[in-house]
Amino acid sequence: MFFEERPTETRTKGWIEVICGSMFSGKTEELIRRLKRARIARQKVEIFKPTVDNRYSEDHVVSHNENAILSTPVTSSSNILLLASDADVVGIDEAQFFDDNIVLVCNQLAEMGKRVIVAGLDMDFRGVPFGPIPAILATAEYVTKVHAICMKCGNLAHYSHRKIKSEKLVLLGEKDEYEPLCRSCYTESIKNEQ
Repeated sequence: MFFEERPTETRTKGWIEVICGSMFSGKTEELIRRLKRARIARQKVEIFKPTVDNRYSEDHVVSHNENAILSTPVTSSSNILLLASDADVVGIDEAQFFDDNIVLVCNQLAEMGKRVIVAGLDMDFRGVPFGPIPAILATAEYVTKVHAICMKCGNLAHYSHRKIKSEKLVLLGEKDEYEPLCRSCYTESIKNEQ
């Protein structure tokens, strides 16, 4: 009687988690929470952010609540593949600012057995799906949509309304430049601006 030999090595399974929503909804806060928990579990964690986002810090991912975690700023999504080879968990903040190749990078990392946690705006200030985020959402195993509170009526908000006049797609800012609004208040604000 012959028994088939089975490999003793089990395959590590990776996946992609996306945390998305409007500005001031807690995306980065949730990303930092998940990454800190992974470190508590003694997993090797690497965190990346686009170099364009230096609002709070050059080398930390920082939430609006000033919670922070050390990160590596990168100019291109392809740099993440090179720098994350030893990581168990890869965190990526402000993914909407990366090139479209970030989708391929996230999928390659997951196929290498890594847990990939991506945070980013799902819509831009015009209410249009933002950059590579829709494609990352489509390939992710887990999606968490977080909401802010509408600054006009107090309902759940998922729009990032730009309060200043500018047509630039990427305009880094905070509460002076943006406010979270619900669908109704966003629609009303856009109508009043025309």
